[in-house]
This record gives sequence, C-alpha cells and structure tokens, in this order.
Amino acid sequence: MEPFPSGDRIQLPRNMIENTMFEEEPDVVDLAKEPGLHPLEPDDVEYEPRSSRLLVRGLGEHEMDDDEEDYESSAKLLGMSFMNRSSGLRNNTAGYRQNSEGSCSLPSVRTMVVCAVVLVIAVSVIMVIYLLPKCTFTKEGCHKKNNSMELIYPLATNGKRFPWAKTRLPTDVVPLRYDLVLQPNFTTTTFSGSVQITVNVVQDTWNIVLHSSGLNITKATLSAVSWGHAKEVDFLEYPLNDQIAVVAPKSLLVGQNYTLTINYSSNLSNTYYGFYRISYKAENSTQRWLAATQFEPLSARSAFPCFDEPAYKATFAIKIKREEQHLALSNMPKKATTPVADGIVQDEFSASLKMSTYLVAFVVGDLKNSSKEVNGIQVSIYAMPQKLDQVEYALDTAVKLLDFYQKYFEIEYPLQKLDLVAIPDFQAGAMENWGLITFRETALLYDNTSSVMDKKRVTTVIAHELAHQWFCNLVTMEWWNDLWLNEGFATFMEYFAMKKTFKDMSATDEDFLNLRFKTMMKDSLNSSHPISLAVETPEQIEEMFDAVSYVKGASLLLMLKNLLKDDAFKAGIQIYLHNHSYKSTRSDDLWDDMNKITNGTLDVKKLMKTWILQKGFPLVTVKRKGKTVYLQQERFLRSAGAENQTSDSSYLWHIPLTYTINNCSLHLCPYVYLLDQKSATITLNVSDDVKWVKFNVDMNGYYIVHYAEEDWQALIDLLQRDPTALSAEDRASLINNIFTLAGIGKVPMASALHLTNYLEKENDTAPITQALYQLGHIYSLLEKRGMGYLVVRVKNKVEQLLGNKIKQQIWTNSGNPSERELRSTLLTFACSHDMESCSTNAAQLFKTWKDSNGTNSLPTDLMKIIFTAGAKTTDGWNFLFDIYSSSVSEAKKSKILEALASTDDVAKLIWLMQTSLEGDIIRAQELSHIIATVSQSLPGHLLAWDFVKENWETLVWKFHRGSYTIQHIVTMSTSLFSTKAHLLEVKTFFESKLEESSPHRSVTEAIETIQMNIQWMDRNLGQLQQWL
Repeated sequence: MEPFPSGDRIQLPRNMIENTMFEEEPDVVDLAKEPGLHPLEPDDVEYEPRSSRLLVRGLGEHEMDDDEEDYESSAKLLGMSFMNRSSGLRNNTAGYRQNSEGSCSLPSVRTMVVCAVVLVIAVSVIMVIYLLPKCTFTKEGCHKKNNSMELIYPLATNGKRFPWAKTRLPTDVVPLRYDLVLQPNFTTTTFSGSVQITVNVVQDTWNIVLHSSGLNITKATLSAVSWGHAKEVDFLEYPLNDQIAVVAPKSLLVGQNYTLTINYSSNLSNTYYGFYRISYKAENSTQRWLAATQFEPLSARSAFPCFDEPAYKATFAIKIKREEQHLALSNMPKKATTPVADGIVQDEFSASLKMSTYLVAFVVGDLKNSSKEVNGIQVSIYAMPQKLDQVEYALDTAVKLLDFYQKYFEIEYPLQKLDLVAIPDFQAGAMENWGLITFRETALLYDNTSSVMDKKRVTTVIAHELAHQWFCNLVTMEWWNDLWLNEGFATFMEYFAMKKTFKDMSATDEDFLNLRFKTMMKDSLNSSHPISLAVETPEQIEEMFDAVSYVKGASLLLMLKNLLKDDAFKAGIQIYLHNHSYKSTRSDDLWDDMNKITNGTLDVKKLMKTWILQKGFPLVTVKRKGKTVYLQQERFLRSAGAENQTSDSSYLWHIPLTYTINNCSLHLCPYVYLLDQKSATITLNVSDDVKWVKFNVDMNGYYIVHYAEEDWQALIDLLQRDPTALSAEDRASLINNIFTLAGIGKVPMASALHLTNYLEKENDTAPITQALYQLGHIYSLLEKRGMGYLVVRVKNKVEQLLGNKIKQQIWTNSGNPSERELRSTLLTFACSHDMESCSTNAAQLFKTWKDSNGTNSLPTDLMKIIFTAGAKTTDGWNFLFDIYSSSVSEAKKSKILEALASTDDVAKLIWLMQTSLEGDIIRAQELSHIIATVSQSLPGHLLAWDFVKENWETLVWKFHRGSYTIQHIVTMSTSLFSTKAHLLEVKTFFESKLEESSPHRSVTEAIETIQMNIQWMDRNLGQLQQWL
C-alpha cells in the first residue's frame, strides 16, 4: 500500500547519467528475435523511470540469465526504427523505372530534392548509430557481430554495475527465517536495527538481491556452515527499485543455506507507511509518542531489509528494545523481557508461523488493554489509557467472530493470541497483521455517543480483519494482481459473518447492496480495470486497493455462492484453505478447488474467468412476448464516444441469470439460467399468464437489466399496486437500474421519475436510500450549475414522495436498529436540503445542548444532523470545535468534524483543510473525508478542488501517489463538475504533472466522470424541465 513518495527523487552523481540525447526515449525494450521482423507492439515494451537510464556495457554471454536477456537500451530502439524506415525506402526504388528504350529516364527536380533530404536524414542517423555500440537487435539481447552479448544493467549508487534490472526480485534465493532486532528512539525520532536472514539457494548465484528503502546500512556479513565464520561482504544499492544486492565472496551453491546479517538505522517515518511515529496528548495533556507499522503493500522494506514480495513467506523472530515505561507488541506472544541498559529493556517474541513480510507488525508506546481467553486464545483490545473504557464492545465482537470463523472454515486460528490495537493516527480503516491487527480508533472504539451506524461500522471492520486471518494470512495471493483473493474474500465474509452472527444488526444485506451499486458506477467507466490485472510498479500495485478489488470481488463470490448453494460453496472454501495453508495462490487455485465440489456439473473456472479477466460488467436486455423471453448481453458502459466502444463486441460473460415471475411457486423460484452466449431465448414453463418478470433476483448477480418498454411498465405498475410482491433488494435494484439506464439515454428520464411515485408506500431502508441517492445526485448537479428553479422542483418532488414519512420521524433513538437507521437516513436528507421543519428542529436541539455546555444527552443516531445545524452559526461552529479539541470520544469527534466541514463559511472550510493537512490540531488521517464533505456543498465544491491543486505535491508525498486516499481525494473533489470549462481545467492540471508521473487511474476516472456529467446534463436537462 505504501511505496516511498514520488517526491523523494534519488540524486545521482553526474558521471552516472547517460548521455541526455536519449532522454525522452524508454531505457529498456524488447525487440523481435530477428532484425528483419517487426518490432514488438507497445504493450510488449518494458519501461524504467527516466532517472534509471544508467548503462553498463560489454558483458559476456555467460554473465546473463534468461530473465536478464529481455533488456535493451533506448539508443538501440532508435537504430531499429531507422532500419525499418530504410527497408521502406528500398521498397520504394521502383519509382525509378526504365523507359521503353531500356534507358533510365531522368528524375524530376522534386524527386531529386526529396532524395537529397532522405539521404541527409539517412546519413545523420547512420552516424548516430555508428557512434553507438555496434550490435544486432534481437529479443535475446544485443548481439555483436562476434556473437558476444551486451546486456544493459543499471548502475548502483556507487557507480558500479547493479546485477539486477527488474522490479520483481530474482528467484534464485528464498528466505527461510528472519531474526530481527529493533530499537526505536522517540527523542531522536530514529530507530536502529539488525536483521539476520537465513536463505536457501535454489540456483547457483554470486548475488543476493533483496529490498531496502531509506535504510542506512552500516555493515553486511554472510556466513555458511562450511565457511567456519562470517565474512563481511560488499553491497550495492539501487534506490529506484528499492533494491540492494549483496555480493558474495564465492559462488552460493544450490541447496545450501546461508545467513545474511545486516546492521542499519533509519528515521521513524513521518508519513503513514513503514515504521512511523505518532504524536498524541496524554490524559494530563503532555505530549507522548507512539510508533506503529503499516507495511502493506511495499513498506516492510523501509523497516528492515527483506524479500518484500507476498510469495516469499518465512518465519520471523522479533526482538524490540524499548524504554521501561513503554509497551511493545508484535505478531506473536511475548517470550521474555530482559534489561539491556539503564532504563532500556528488550522484549523477545516467539517465532512466527510462515508469513509474508507485509503482515509483520510491531507497536511501541503507552497502551492499556482489556482481554478474554477463549479456547486457549488470548483476545485483547489495546487503546490509549484514557480510552480503555471504549473497548468492551470490540472485545465481545472479536470473540464471537473468531468462534464463527473457526467453525465455518473448520480450521483453528493457529496463534496463541489475537491483539486488536486502536492507533490514534492511522490512514487505513484497519490492517490485518497476523496476530496484531491495527485499527483507526473510529473503527474499533465504541461508547455512549456511538450511533447504530457506528456500531455496525465497528462490527464490519472487525469481521473483515478477522476473515483476513484465514484469507490473506494463512493463504496469501502470490502477487498483487490477485489482491482480490485477499480483499474480495474478506469483504464478502464480513457481511456473511455479520448476518450469521449478529442477527439483530440491521440491514447488512442492504449495506452490501448499496456498496455494489456504488462499485458498479465506477466499474461502468472505461477507466475501470479487471479484478485480476498484471501490475508491476508501486503505483500500479497501490491502485489495486480500490472498490473493484474489494467490493466487486465480494460481489462475484456472492453470485457464485448463490449459484453453487451454501453447502457446496462452503465446502469449496474449506478445500481451498486446507490445500494452500501457509502457501501462496493464484485465482486458478481457487477455481480448481471449487471444481472438485461441482464434480464436472459446472466448470467454475471457465465461468469465473469471464468475470475476473474482463473489466466492467454486462447489461442484459430482456424482451418478452407471452411466455417467450429473448435475452441479449453486452458490456455496459456509461462512457460515450467511438473510442470507448471499439472492443466491446468481444466482451462475453457467463452469466448465472436468476428471475422470478408472478405466481411463482416457492420451491421453483428463483429460476436460474446460464447465459453464456451473446443472445438466447428461454420459455417460461408456467401454466398461468405471465404478467411480469423480474431478472437478477435480490440483485445478487453482478449485472444490470434493461427491459422492453411494456415490461418496464408492468414492473412500475406492480410497484404502485403491490410493492411487497418484490423484496426490498429487488425494489432498490429497479430504482438503481432504471436511473442508471436513463442516465445514458436507454430509458426516458420521465420513466425513471415515474417509477419513484410508489415511494409513498415504501417503508424499507434500501429502496428509500437508493431513491434519495439518485434524486440527491440530480439535485447536486443542478445546484452546482446554479439552476435554482430546477433544484426547488427536485426538492418538491422528494417532499411529495417522502414528506409524510419525514414528518412522522421523532428525534430519539427509539425503535429497532432498522427503524433507527431509516430515521437517520430520512432526517439527514431532509435537513441537508432544508426540507420541512427539519433544520429548525435540529437547530433548537443544538441550542439546548449548547446552553447546557454540552452536558445534555442527544440522540446518538441524530447527533451529526444536530451538530451540522449548529455549525451553521459562528458561535455554534466555535463551540463545536472546542468540544472536538477536548473530547476523548472518537465517535463524537467524527460527527463534529463532519459538521464543521459542512459550514457555509469559506474561510473556515479552507482553514479546516489546511489544518488537517498539517496534522497537528486535526489529524491528517481525516483530510480525505474533510475534502469529500467540503466538495459536496455549494460554497465548498470549488474550494476543495483549488485546495487539491495548490497542495498536490504535499498530498502525494504524505499519502503516496496511487493510494486509496489519493484516489478518494481526486475523484471526490471533482465528482460534481459538469461543464467543459471544469473538464479542461482538470485535464490541464494533471497533464502538467505528466513529467512527474503518468496519470494514475483515479485521474482518468475523474476526467471520465466529468464527461459523463456533461453528457448527462445535455441529455436529460430538457426532460427534467418538462417532467418536474
């Protein structure tokens, strides 16, 4: 998740930099095997950053392995390009034809001029090539005429040849065990370390290449049993790939074990990655320090030299030296504590099971805990001492979920302890480190100011991270292209486990459904990506941590579970976990194990590959004539324009369609049909007349459905007549699908709005939430375009549909969880859009609370609404900020912060964003949420974008280019732009950053979203004016 910031450019000596005449060409390329063949396509060319254009020439053929043979210099690419042009010129000599008498006709003046120009160009290029090393270009390398080879290696920081040129590590050495000793120093904000790595050689080599980032290595030694004693060895550093190479004094022999020892030191990071420091206030308001880790995906290398790729699993024995007053935690139980110096002790932890480097973790600081022992496993929640009274709910939840997962997977949790730690400054929601799970405080702590939604969030995050103890820690994806095997499974299991374990928890199915709706909006853009995607660079890896990997991955597992049924799906999961425990896997391993359950009745691999290797999802068009249904599938794209449609015809999914009809018997519904062709026809095998048909039952399939006009009308009439004939999920999916289709012109917007007329009869959260989202999005686009008259009409439409329900809501926490959540949803929308008397009621409740100096209790479900109303005045805003600064309740602080970011005061909005970026008064972990909140308001939506532009370099340094935080900031700060002027501004800004890096996926997504907003306005504005 965290490579070093792009702003940290490595400054290299001038004598290491290649001639700048090739500065704009790629360094490393593959060419066809024979000179006469065409060059490779662009996708086959491998690139390195510009600052890595450092070359060493003249290596013999014996010095190369197969992987190294793929690298060529940019200068040679120029030469190949000329050869191709020259062959074209030779073919054109037919222009000088003989006349009928057999003599050559004189060329024209124009021809002579052209020839002269071509000759000059040819001579110039030949001279350039002559000055370069002479070689023949092949895919295997640069062959000189004497058949020797020349491979291009990068240069290490000391100017010597670095023996490896790829981003991925070589496979000739594998780690077996790490013995790691660390000592953080909070006074100097540094740490020192020593790591002893036992490695096994699987192919003879002279070098051990591994990862290191920002570490000051002082000494390296290498030993083997046969050597007798350790020998000090040289090491080379190549910072561009975060790699070091240890040069052995003699050849390392296959099958032998060696011990590499490295001493080093570094700074405790001031970002959210690696081994980083956190400042916080103790109960007596004194400043204290805590150090914690966040290694996923690429930051273990910044805490200790290691083989920092998920497939390189090993065991870890960790020792931490600390001051006596502090506490140290790591993945495994503490084995012993011994004094090592005045006031310094060393904690030794038991050796771990085999695991990947990104799952290693340690925390040092002042923490207290509450614990329970369950079946020999010590489950503990750690927090700052003043917040220890907020951990009991998390402890009970963790114990229940741990028991559920052990029974469901039929694999015992393999460690003796499970620690969950609330970190006071943490970028992610949580991190699944084996045995030491770290959390943002709002995702773990629960108190008397927590709402029913806060309780659900704590439960879901714990459920997600505990699922990772099996899907990620026990069985790990081999490389980041299959990240979904970790995150998709954990996301699926969090909702599945909650539904099974916390039956009183409201609307878990509906929450998952809303996540699927949002993910499909992203996945319907051309800028989306397949779930399983080849990735190499740090940015590409970071970008995989998005809704596609998490939610789409989970959605496909839900679809597969419903197809296979619960027992078969569960059995397939159990086989997968048992077969691959302590190993690394690819997607195909999962499908192969699932196929063992289907036993030839269904080819799971064939089906699921159509979903994980293609981006996007299908639109299924349904046309019914009596009992005959005509089906057609195509890729659904919100993008418009021929450039986005060129390859769509090649998309084909194997879709497990589900459908229901009127008078469908319970033992038959839903019906299932596997659509594995572009089109098909099915016959409804029923005796009664078919009045309506609804496909994608409960929206459990990852596709949307478009009906013929008469079938849409039949469903609209059904909702008006008897909405409960369909499930709440089905009603929500109809709202989502029809508005999505209206947005691209496949359905009239009037039809979508007409469908919502039934909402007066609606009582469930999922359909109401989806309707408010769709109508709210229309409201926001119109508002930001200054179309006040239409904004009022949209608000009147919502009042017409839901006004009575809003008036019926009482300002308490009464009711069951589902009723409480619906009340919060309705009143949040009403107050934020100045509907009914909502804002007046909220303001009055805030005044009463403020007059009590914040001592009166407020309904926790409605607390954020009340705070938001209070923040509209200067006195109220200042009072809230004072409460925020002094409160130890993370649930209350989170609600206050969102209210503060909802003010109309421009100066306060700017101050909030800047203060959060600085991270002292308001933590930087809150910044992306603050920007998102500011960007949604009328006075703030331009401010948020201006802030992002002005602070771009600081943002990508602090949060890392490609990270989920940067993705969120980019997309949210531009999501409501809908003019060509804003489109040009966003494009121009990011194009100006191309010299630093190519635009990451979130930039492309943001630009595409603005284009969609423009097209939506052009297409639907007229219809809205008529209908509203």
